[in-house]
Amino acid sequence: MATKKPFEMIDVTLRDAHQCLWSTRMTTPHMYPALADIDQAGYGYINILGGAVFDVMVRFLREDPWKRMRFLSEQLSTPTDALTRGQSIYTFELFPDDVVELNVELLAQSGIRVLTVYDALNDNRNIESSVKAGKKHGMLINAMLTYALSPVHDDAYFIARTRELVKLGADFISVKDPTGLLTPERAATLFPAVVSAAAGIPIKLHSHCQSGLAPLVYEEAIKAGFAYGYVATDCLANGASLPSVLDVYASAQKLGRAPKMNHSALQKVDEYFDWICARDNFARGEKATYDPALYEHQIPGGMISNLRAQLATMGISHREAEILEETARVREDLGYPILVSPFAQYIVTQAVLNVMQGERYKTIPDEIKLYLKGHYGRLAGKPSAKVMGRANVDYDASRRPGELIEPALPGLRKKWGRSISKEQLSLHAFYPEHLAIGLRDGAQEALKQGPALQPFTELVKYLVMKKEYRKIRTKLGGIELSFSS
Repeated sequence: MATKKPFEMIDVTLRDAHQCLWSTRMTTPHMYPALADIDQAGYGYINILGGAVFDVMVRFLREDPWKRMRFLSEQLSTPTDALTRGQSIYTFELFPDDVVELNVELLAQSGIRVLTVYDALNDNRNIESSVKAGKKHGMLINAMLTYALSPVHDDAYFIARTRELVKLGADFISVKDPTGLLTPERAATLFPAVVSAAAGIPIKLHSHCQSGLAPLVYEEAIKAGFAYGYVATDCLANGASLPSVLDVYASAQKLGRAPKMNHSALQKVDEYFDWICARDNFARGEKATYDPALYEHQIPGGMISNLRAQLATMGISHREAEILEETARVREDLGYPILVSPFAQYIVTQAVLNVMQGERYKTIPDEIKLYLKGHYGRLAGKPSAKVMGRANVDYDASRRPGELIEPALPGLRKKWGRSISKEQLSLHAFYPEHLAIGLRDGAQEALKQGPALQPFTELVKYLVMKKEYRKIRTKLGGIELSFSS
């Protein structure tokens, strides 16, 4: 009897976990003390970058993403993985092919081994330029198939998209379930169909835990012969995040496909991030209960929390149920786009407008009109004639979107001079000048901090931050300190 191949794990602690639970606020100094143990844990790959991570680093953390990626890749012997949004790269707009290729070149030069790429519409024409560039620069290509629930997203749809990825020359294919909509029952039919259509290409599963069902879905992936699963350290798993490495390992062990993992290293990683959660008041992941409403509105967890905050600011929290119901109706009207960035934001915005104005589609944002025109690519379903009429647009997605965008790099080089670095050039392609310039070197900050927590220093930081005490005395060697609150 042939030995079953192990179901390998891909760590997302440094990317998707904090994106889901910490609003993407993990810094390079946060990461540094955990790197050695993550590296020794036995992961097949380590995912260190996604669109939101790059964008938040620039806009909010003011940290140079290129320096982080180079630093992490140098510190880790385990191959690193970076995710981009195809023609959109890290933001919501579409970029020309020359900017896409420059970005992929820089990822490769930063030590990224696997280029993970997806298109929000599953229009695989939008990842062609990324795949071509990745192959040119010696990277492995992990092409993602984004899951959605609708009348048009049946097995035949996903089989067709899988076969397109095979023709593109993907080295891996991932089933991406950003909202955690997959159920074990659906997975039991879909996963074998995808494995068959992939014709021997290794399949990965990337499913969030918002419905509470993801650990069971991972079991179905293991049974179906998937090769990899994306997981997070235990304290940053579940909820809007991905399953715990411990839970998925237990399932793989039960099914005879457990990989070799260093459980001591896994424990150290988890203990470290658990401490960071306590020190910096960051959220830990909590197992979600099954919520049938999720299968109606299909809004990702991180976006739900942002929506609630915005509704509270607007003083209309009491209308949340109406807006969620309208979101499902808008999605149907628009031909069932997948609720992943940027379309999740566009559809929710349209739903809020419809509810607040008391008339559906009285105002239609320009982004929705561009979507209806085919600007972003092929639509999965047919939008309603009424909406098309109100938007006053014609649909035409006959050409690959990237073909319609003029090259940007010649103009940028002319503006900023030939001596500008490729890294800085890319930042100017993505962002206005005030954001592209003046980023901090988080790698140097991490090195200055050191690779290990200093217990006494951390205690002082913690006591200064926390106020739930009256008086504490601590002694280290011949030094005694007292703290009063």
